[in-house]
Amino acid sequence: MIVIDGRVLACERSAPPEAAGRWEFPGGKVEPGETDAQALARECAEELGVRVRVDARVGPDVPLAHGRAVLRVYAVTLLNGDRPRALEHSAMRWLTAGELDSVPWLPADKPIVAELPRLLAALGPEGLA
Repeated sequence: MIVIDGRVLACERSAPPEAAGRWEFPGGKVEPGETDAQALARECAEELGVRVRVDARVGPDVPLAHGRAVLRVYAVTLLNGDRPRALEHSAMRWLTAGELDSVPWLPADKPIVAELPRLLAALGPEGLA
């Protein structure tokens, strides 16, 4: 998750059709042979055009609704002044805790959305990146 100034970065999916128009956090599946950190760095480069340093895990594993995987949230630091761009998404928004309900989330991201107000409050205004 990328948090700056108390706002978390959310991205609107453009594909596949069943996910288009729904929102998610940057990241994705860990490919065979990758660590969580390597997968997150790769996904941030592919989806957002940014280089990141993957920092500490944030919160516990969040089991996904289908029960076949868990969502792990990591803090990242943007490197070399990189700024995220919507390369694979229709749109991006920086959301405060009070704005989290303003977008329709993908089911996989809803459990962490429920935890975010607490996490954002604990982080303070500086955020993670």
